[in-house]
Amino acid sequence: MTLAASIAIAVVALIHVWIMVLEIFLWTRPAGRRAFGLTPEFAAASRVLAANQGLYNGFLAAGLIWSLLPGSPAAIAPFFLGCVIVAGVFGAATASRKILWVQALPAAIALLLFWLA
Repeated sequence: MTLAASIAIAVVALIHVWIMVLEIFLWTRPAGRRAFGLTPEFAAASRVLAANQGLYNGFLAAGLIWSLLPGSPAAIAPFFLGCVIVAGVFGAATASRKILWVQALPAAIALLLFWLA
């Protein structure tokens, strides 16, 4: 894997760690509500669902970090990047188009860099 692909994968992993933190720990706080455009009432009512989403984003980050470790299986990076792309496209279609740019596009770029290696 090239340095550019590794850096891109690390960036996607960090994005998902941040999303996890927002969804699990900051959902009802001003930073979380601002990031997702939530009212205090909606944030409070959906807190448990958001934490569940955050857990899944943490799993994506963990898989991407795993793909950067020496000796990781070659197919791990494209698998987790593909999962991120699918989640980003689905999120853009069902929740907010912003998800396409924040989640799917960086993963697609990282996947392209991985394939070019």
